[in-house]
Amino acid sequence: MLAILEQRQFPIEKLTLLSSARSAGQSLTFKGEEIIIQEAAPEKFSGVDIALFSAGGSVSKDLAPAAVKHGAIVIDNTSAFRMEEGVPLVVPEVNEADLAQHKGIIANPNCSTIQMVAALEPIRQALGLKKVVVSTYQAVSGAGINAIDEMKEQSRTILDGGEPEARILPVKGADRHYPIAFNAVPQIDNFEENGFTFEEMKMINETKKIMHMPSLKVSATCVRLPVETGHSESVYIEVDESGKTAADIQQLLKQAPGIVLQDSPDEQLYPMPSTAAGKLEVFVGRVRKDLDEDNGFHMWIVSDNLLKGAAWNSVQIAESLVKLKLV
Repeated sequence: MLAILEQRQFPIEKLTLLSSARSAGQSLTFKGEEIIIQEAAPEKFSGVDIALFSAGGSVSKDLAPAAVKHGAIVIDNTSAFRMEEGVPLVVPEVNEADLAQHKGIIANPNCSTIQMVAALEPIRQALGLKKVVVSTYQAVSGAGINAIDEMKEQSRTILDGGEPEARILPVKGADRHYPIAFNAVPQIDNFEENGFTFEEMKMINETKKIMHMPSLKVSATCVRLPVETGHSESVYIEVDESGKTAADIQQLLKQAPGIVLQDSPDEQLYPMPSTAAGKLEVFVGRVRKDLDEDNGFHMWIVSDNLLKGAAWNSVQIAESLVKLKLV
């Protein structure tokens, strides 16, 4: 987030860095200036206009309301408030206007949801949308830096002929863990009673909320792959209008804000995590019409889950607040 704020030259009169007691007293550099990190407490938000939260749901639940009481607008990057009524869940390319309805807290959606709705919105606007089926191929960085380190450690162990140890994935707090190196784990977060995981339900429910389409048919299967950064998604959609072609979909994506179309099968040009990592945009390719359903289309969507999926979307919301004169 700090890197994006600096890169975007976001107007900041004073930057305050807050953390748990464990990290307080350390420093980070912003625009060449060393800033001491302070321990987070309600009174620390006095005089703060925008507070970017990304310290876990329990911290957000505890401190976000206090920050609002002290006059801050909270942009929260956890799942703590996403589905609460009255809390805008925002992807600026999709529903920027919802920011005007905020009551102090604005939620940043799940990383896999963000890139999908950003790509689907221009299609929905032009052709309508009635069904979405998504399978995700999600990077290990979504589970944190310790998961990345474990993936690398497991890879080295396997290549050396050893038996890898798993301590984190698919869910750190679970009784059973599986190696991610040279593997695909079809579980992200805990299972719900309906057989879907919490991550899958996030995508389903958040998509409907962001697009203001409670009756939209959405289904998701979320899988973790041994990729460090960059979520990939295979998405099948059905639109309202019939008789459309893949070229129609491609043209809509070409014109869409924040979207880069990479779709040239003859040149083997399509989005990949390795080429999307470090970039702010959402990349779309492999657009094709379903062979049996006239209204059905398939596509492949890739984005950096730490940037558009988290830090950049949060800062983008802050930029929208300034642009719309809401702060």
